[in-house]
Amino acid sequence: MNTVLITGCSTGFGREIAAYFLEQGWSVIATMRDPAANTLPASDHLRVLPLDVTDPASISAAIAQAGPIDVLVNNAGIGWLNAVEGTPMEAVRRIFDANLFGTIAMMQAVLPGMRERGSGAIVNIGSSSTYKPLPLLSVYRASKAAMNALTESAAHELAEVGIRARMVLPGMAPSTSFAASAQSQIAEAGGFPAAYADFGERTLAAMYEAANGDVTTARDVAEAVFRAATDPDCPMFLPAGADAIAWSQGA
Repeated sequence: MNTVLITGCSTGFGREIAAYFLEQGWSVIATMRDPAANTLPASDHLRVLPLDVTDPASISAAIAQAGPIDVLVNNAGIGWLNAVEGTPMEAVRRIFDANLFGTIAMMQAVLPGMRERGSGAIVNIGSSSTYKPLPLLSVYRASKAAMNALTESAAHELAEVGIRARMVLPGMAPSTSFAASAQSQIAEAGGFPAAYADFGERTLAAMYEAANGDVTTARDVAEAVFRAATDPDCPMFLPAGADAIAWSQGA
């Protein structure tokens, strides 16, 4: 039975990806910072492990408990919504630490085992915001664009040792926490900078309106991740969701 390790499984995409792999008969290692937050149904093929991708000791402990891993899905990360001028450098570092540096650290942790076995796949979860220059997402988008570059170059290195690397790029996936999360991030930064306040409110309203359209579901992302993990002919960048597909085509 193949084994997949997925980061950030307490909610959202990560939880749905874990559930989907279980449906396909895989052994799933669902990781999250606090295993008490797990809401996945019990299964003989499911293990839940604590993991903070920004903590080297936590990564080492999780990998030691996990055993051989056939597929790594780097889903854990954080978002941010504000103008670049209104984003504190502490927040910038936190975003890149989780989204980019955590992804690199997890790749480095699993690659020796995959390389020794001569097989494996790494699927990194990016963002379809990298297809177009969306305002208020500048720092978040930069972290995800860096993931694109990382994965694309690493894929050429890893192909030499029998390992595949791919990116899945979800579109807008609203949830009950979408508005609350955006508002908390804006509040953390002390609101939009005054010079951008009107623009920020207009852009935010447009995002909420777009979220009522044909957008990405967590199931869309899970299906795309499974394809990226199992299909050797999967493209390097795989959009997930109707809006992501449209953006990838220039719409």
